[in-house]
Amino acid sequence: MAGNGRIEAVLGPTNTGKTHYAIERMLAYRSGIIGLPLRLLAREVYDKIKAIRGPSVVALVTGEERIVPDRAQYWVCTVEAMPQGMGADFVAIDEIQLCADPERGHVFTDRLLKARGQHETLFLGADTMRSAIAALVPGVVFHHRERMSELTYVGAKKLSRMPPRSAIVGFSVDSVYAIAELLRRQKGGAAVVMGALSPRTRNAQVELYQNGEVDYLVATDAIGMGLNLDIRHVAFSSLAKFDGRRMRALQPNELAQIAGRAGRHTENGTFGVTGEARPLNEDMAQAIVDNRFVPVRKLHWRNGRLDFGTPDRLIRSLELQTQDEWLTRSRDSEDLLSLKSLSNVPEISDRITGGPDVKLLWDVCRIPDFRGISHAEHAGLLESIFGYLHDDGCIPDDWMARQVKRIDRTEGDIDTVSKRLAFIRTWTYVAQRKGWLRDESHWREVTRAVEDRLSDALHARLTQRFVDRRTSVLLRRLKQKESLVAEVNDKGEVTVEGQFVGRLAGFRFVQDQSASPDEARTLRQASLQSLVPHFHLRADRLYNAPDTELDYTEQGGLMWGDSAVGKLVAGSETLKPRVQAFVDEEAGPEVAQKVERRLQHFIDRKIATLFEPLLGLQNDETLTGLARGFAFQMVEANGVLPRERVANDVKSLDQDARGALRKHGIRFGQFTIFLPLLLKPAPTRLRLVLWSLAQDLSEFPESPPPGLVTVPARSDAPDGYHTMSGYHAAGDRAIRIDMLERLADMLRAQDTRGGFEATADMLSITGMTLEQFAVLMTGLGYAADRAERPKQRAVPAPQKAEQATPAADATAEPEVSTGDTTGEPEDAANVAVTADPVAEAAETDTPPVPEAENAPDAVADETAEVVDEAAKENTPAEIEVFYTFRWSPPRRGGNRPQNAGKRGATKGRNQGGGERPKGGKPKGKRPPKDGKPQGAKTFVARPPKAEKKIDPDNPFAAALMGLRDKS
Repeated sequence: MAGNGRIEAVLGPTNTGKTHYAIERMLAYRSGIIGLPLRLLAREVYDKIKAIRGPSVVALVTGEERIVPDRAQYWVCTVEAMPQGMGADFVAIDEIQLCADPERGHVFTDRLLKARGQHETLFLGADTMRSAIAALVPGVVFHHRERMSELTYVGAKKLSRMPPRSAIVGFSVDSVYAIAELLRRQKGGAAVVMGALSPRTRNAQVELYQNGEVDYLVATDAIGMGLNLDIRHVAFSSLAKFDGRRMRALQPNELAQIAGRAGRHTENGTFGVTGEARPLNEDMAQAIVDNRFVPVRKLHWRNGRLDFGTPDRLIRSLELQTQDEWLTRSRDSEDLLSLKSLSNVPEISDRITGGPDVKLLWDVCRIPDFRGISHAEHAGLLESIFGYLHDDGCIPDDWMARQVKRIDRTEGDIDTVSKRLAFIRTWTYVAQRKGWLRDESHWREVTRAVEDRLSDALHARLTQRFVDRRTSVLLRRLKQKESLVAEVNDKGEVTVEGQFVGRLAGFRFVQDQSASPDEARTLRQASLQSLVPHFHLRADRLYNAPDTELDYTEQGGLMWGDSAVGKLVAGSETLKPRVQAFVDEEAGPEVAQKVERRLQHFIDRKIATLFEPLLGLQNDETLTGLARGFAFQMVEANGVLPRERVANDVKSLDQDARGALRKHGIRFGQFTIFLPLLLKPAPTRLRLVLWSLAQDLSEFPESPPPGLVTVPARSDAPDGYHTMSGYHAAGDRAIRIDMLERLADMLRAQDTRGGFEATADMLSITGMTLEQFAVLMTGLGYAADRAERPKQRAVPAPQKAEQATPAADATAEPEVSTGDTTGEPEDAANVAVTADPVAEAAETDTPPVPEAENAPDAVADETAEVVDEAAKENTPAEIEVFYTFRWSPPRRGGNRPQNAGKRGATKGRNQGGGERPKGGKPKGKRPPKDGKPQGAKTFVARPPKAEKKIDPDNPFAAALMGLRDKS
């Protein structure tokens, strides 16, 4: 950034208003950039400018956060993240004395030498930088600012005698935690501020101190950089720190930077030591008070003109020495050390073929080691990132998601959450890099959300450990009978007066388990009292929520989103279950009643929608007599009734009664009487729940997966489970009820006494192999005889036979069926099955399939010729397995096919549905005809003319039967 504008250096001690002055100067221009030493301070300044000018023109850019509106005019950045070459009217660099810092000094020195505004450039910092700035920045104008309040050294004080509104400074995490723990026991607690905290956590901790909830602050030297707090006294617990490589004594100017935080605006402050820190000597103490320090003589510098030809050339350019007497080459920083490590990795060096690859490697190496595990661990992570960026052009989303998912957990102690917070900073930094991810905005939001959650969790852990105020605050408010304020976030986490107390799961409060036994009772009392308004608001939201937000589980639970809000209990009728709401007693009866009413409305509407045909049957007042009684049984059975249970009742129904029942969609099947619409997955799932409630089962069985024709039969299932799930158990398999009835229709056309083979249609509708079908038929009461035979080649049908069949069909009289169209024992007739029998609302009568006989001799002769021809070719015949099925019912009970010929078989009908010969015995195979031997196959081109069926309930039935007998 270069410009010809005015260059000023505003120098002086802390509490002089330098940063405030810079903000005012920047807002006087159309555009500006201000670089700050910490992202904590950057966020604070961003919030101030945004409040003045609005969010649409203010940008925030740090290594881990990027908020850039389209019309950004004012850029608030960390010094490392300052944009280059924008040509802003105003540029300011705060804490310019950090040019002398061994770690980050080269960045500040680069900005001092190169960053310029078009109209004004401002450097803010300590007076120690005057000589260096004058030597390196020609034409600079200096301004000195005096401290607004007096700073006094008061010597050593014990922690037990530390005055209120004090900040105790430590230089390690362990020392900070130890001091905070001691203050919690002696003073009631302390807020904690460290540089490793996220802005969100830092601000939350500072708020504890600022609003007076605690009177003590324990911090690292991070408070020395622009953190403006209401501090009256600063105490140093140590005068030495670890700078990343060694322990060293703090310089007087560093102590002054921290001590200067005591006193605010015109309010005076004091500083001193505590703990094991030795008192300051008089000269050092007076130097801090008078702000007199040795001027800075050397600024850390690193060459900014980098050579990206090869990794070695890049390293040499970074290690280039300077001849300027004011500058000294900075020691190897993290990014340079990472570059040296990765350039020696064969997998990396093999990928580098030119300048762009070297530039990419350098960009990856500049990812800060936020995790601080080890240099080797960090280098391994950088190697993976470089590999993805080089080979794929971006980091894969699934890999990125796995890294973030491992961190997105808020459980654990302070150290665990702090480590996760440090880890997420790495991925937040990666998400800010342009072009490294396919969807940068998405990952920026994700990482920011994870950091916020971890920040909140860390704040809660710090407060819980170091502030013993939760119980005291709640007890004080309860005794004063003040109303407590509770907040519930989108994850159901509850905070009362800013303290995490538990979670709200639906309408039940789950108390924080980390609470000690002593505070548990108070915590629950205060929490539930403050949650009463939230219970009412939630009840209103639930009452107005659409049914799509509610659901029931297969165990009878009632869910509102992810929260369990109630359960179903058995009612007076199966289709009228009651609701039991899960509501805390403290929420009040009004909330409980509102929740219960809403859930009852939901389940009632669900039943009315899914069981509409059954409810229509129940409410049909036109049904009378036996039809009314049968409808009652169907309702009690939830629309699926095994036929064997009501066989006598079915026989008692006349045709008018059956017709009235069929209007409601009832299908009278051979095995089951059911409503096809209720076999769909949704009604089936609900039917199992209602049935389980009525059976008082401790564990409800789940419904089979939708769309399967057969499923394994569950031997451990309670009685009636398969029927309620829409299946019929047959051996080790259960077949869907509607498909079983289609199979039964096909079986009625077969010779079940003499034996028959499975057809392709039978195997197709069951979705089984021949062997599986044989097992199923065995379960249905058939004997399956396995045999083998030579496989015959397919023979084209004679042309004459094809032409004869339509003619014969045209002259055949259709058989009139007045009975049940699904093949009941009383009026067995074949059913025309639609493509989706479950959705079939009504059945259609079709003529029965007559038995074939007297095939033309030409067909047999042609078949014989084919066999002879195959034999002549001496080709071994292919062997096929086939099964012959015969009805073989158990001696007691069990379903039997319509044409079994046993007791209960349809009178006056044969297996094919035609008339039975006099005597009432089933015909089975036809007797020998025309001298042909028994069992010989006969074929006819034209079936015999079927006789019309006579309805036994017809008033003319007796007369018709008498005329028929006379003839």
